[in-house]
Amino acid sequence: MLPTYNEAATIEEVLTRVRGALPEATLLVVDDGSPDGTADIVERCGEQLGNVEVLRRAGKLGLGSAYRTGLAWADEHGHRVAVAMDSDLSHEPETAPALVAALDDERVHLAIGSRYIPGGGTVNWPRRRYALSRGGNAYVRLMLGLPTKDATSGFRAYRLSALRRIGIDTLVSEGYTFQVEMVHRLIRAFGKESVVEVPIIFRERSAGQSKMSWHIAAEAVRRVTRWGIADRFGRSSTPSLATGAPQGGSEPT
Repeated sequence: MLPTYNEAATIEEVLTRVRGALPEATLLVVDDGSPDGTADIVERCGEQLGNVEVLRRAGKLGLGSAYRTGLAWADEHGHRVAVAMDSDLSHEPETAPALVAALDDERVHLAIGSRYIPGGGTVNWPRRRYALSRGGNAYVRLMLGLPTKDATSGFRAYRLSALRRIGIDTLVSEGYTFQVEMVHRLIRAFGKESVVEVPIIFRERSAGQSKMSWHIAAEAVRRVTRWGIADRFGRSSTPSLATGAPQGGSEPT
């Protein structure tokens, strides 16, 4: 699952390498009306690689919206696992099989590609971005009590049956806050053992522009603070499980 906006410079290499890493996967690109022709390139690549889908959206609707759209599509089409990753070569496609393999443990519903555990790291990242990322993750752990070292990483594998139980359509966040919301919701619903981290190397993008902005950072602080306060006072700002979902235990994969 690859959200795109103006990724013409990298998307062909990304798709080719993902196909090599996960030969049987369906490659789903959710494109937010890229004016540089990203979606057209994806369609041409699909003719060569096979099993490539592209969802063309009318405009730049945001990263969180793209994830919700992609996850809902994967669930509706009967897939068991969805791997989310960036389309700018900052995530190495060859690491994707390790994330999928982590879900062989039926207690695990989310495998995160982590920059901040032994074996993980970042390459060529500006100091300001690195400090913002590390500081943001520290704030998430402080406010939400999560054990996760890298709750904001966008390279991850989801068990779709678990997302169905928490309700994909009840997810609310945009931007990179979506990543934190998923970790928070899954751990509240299924316990700390439901989320694991797998080391990855994150490489600063060599083409295009980062989608990070101060607006996105502000949303993250606002939502994480609200969730943390709600947790401390025993109030739920987001449902742990979708209405009517069965309690306890893992669904079959």
